[in-house]
Amino acid sequence: MIEFIQKGGPLMYPIIFCSIIAFAIILERLYYLRKARIDAVAFMNNIEDALKHNKIAEAVKICEDAPGPIARIIKAGILKHDRPRQEIREAIEDTGHQEVPKLERYIKILAAISHIAPLLGLLGTVVGMMKAFQAIQLKAISLNPVAAGDMAGGIWQALTTTAAGLMVAIPAMVAYHYLAGRVEEFVLEIERSAIELVNILSQRIEGY
Repeated sequence: MIEFIQKGGPLMYPIIFCSIIAFAIILERLYYLRKARIDAVAFMNNIEDALKHNKIAEAVKICEDAPGPIARIIKAGILKHDRPRQEIREAIEDTGHQEVPKLERYIKILAAISHIAPLLGLLGTVVGMMKAFQAIQLKAISLNPVAAGDMAGGIWQALTTTAAGLMVAIPAMVAYHYLAGRVEEFVLEIERSAIELVNILSQRIEGY
């Protein structure tokens, strides 16, 4: 591995740095999204049952005991249970604007890394080819025959940095799309749960 890095030249270090950042983000986001995941259907069934029996405190307690953004957003709506439908929606939307960015945090950095890493690899390729042609030029000036070994260092650098950049970019891009899909699923669950809560609270208000 050390030899591989050395042959790639100095541009290998920013590529390695990108790989470390990407790996850390992937682990952190997977852990966060898994921790925030709940059974939204069962959760909303419990909320609906509590609200239908006018157990507001119990519904709030259910939200407080559940992890993740869905529970916090639903709690914001329940706290406005005695207010008009529009105020309930506004409370939910305000909390949603705070919670959704938490789901999306750092994910755009993965997209950036997936674009930057191959560019660094391409830059390394250009530098490596420049070294190879420089070796040819020096041999030509000294009127010495050019051997394959004279260009080997530059070609090695060109190929190594290209490969390293792609090795970082491809997993980063795959992880970005996977995590973005997970976040989109979360947002859809939040929207469904929020609409369901607004309908439940509106029927409850109309029933009085």
